[in-house]
Amino acid sequence: MSTAKKDYKKITTKSLIDMKAQGEKISMLTAYDYTMAKIVDSAGIDVILVGDSASNVMAGHETTLPITLDQMIYHASSVVRGTDRALIVVDLPFGSYQSDSKEALRSAIRIMKESGAHAVKLEGGKEIKDSIKKILNAGIPVMGHLGLTPQSIYKFGTYTVRAKEEEEALKLIEDAKLLEKLGCFALVLEKIPAKLAQQIAESISIPVIGIGAGSGVDGQVLVIHDMLGMNNEFSPRFLRRYMNLYEGMTNAVSQYVEDVKSKDFPNEKEQY
Repeated sequence: MSTAKKDYKKITTKSLIDMKAQGEKISMLTAYDYTMAKIVDSAGIDVILVGDSASNVMAGHETTLPITLDQMIYHASSVVRGTDRALIVVDLPFGSYQSDSKEALRSAIRIMKESGAHAVKLEGGKEIKDSIKKILNAGIPVMGHLGLTPQSIYKFGTYTVRAKEEEEALKLIEDAKLLEKLGCFALVLEKIPAKLAQQIAESISIPVIGIGAGSGVDGQVLVIHDMLGMNNEFSPRFLRRYMNLYEGMTNAVSQYVEDVKSKDFPNEKEQY
């Protein structure tokens, strides 16, 4: 397949499907605020995920579970205002879709109406198919998420690699095909064996975006704070740090403190 990059002025769900068909990899990063979204979008990212990982990196919670629908809408609204080109996908937070398909639809509608985002993402397969169908029937694009699903961390009890055993791998394949059949426009696979992820990507027509799922999928996603090295405590095998902002920012702040204390800042040119 060709790997030529097409110049998309605006990324849509159809753009991603076209990218897969043309063999062009899809780039995806998280963002949670206006300034970061503006930077990421201007750099040419295809998809911005307003992830419930905001619960961790923005609010300091141990898991993604505490973040609320109102908080997700706040973050998504900020990202929308800073974005011109990228497709914006928003996570439905824990508790906003699992128990009742009507509640799932209400949650998705609130995100779309109040934030201006382009799609929602849900964790799970067969067990949430009614919620996915109801949201899709309302005309709201849905991205699926299988493998390690962080909202189920207390069920798993660990963040280890999923679907290493045959039974779980077979269910994962079935769920991926079900999500495609239901009408999801794309699928995230998190922390599963690379061979299995490639097998799934080759067996379905919708794009498969991986995080810790190897290179045989149709695209990659990382948390922006991780790939920029703003978080020096999280070092999974799948993470590549493109900068060390933690060190750089710490040094800059330390220098500022020293300059203020020593009366070096502000100098004569920096005052009126």
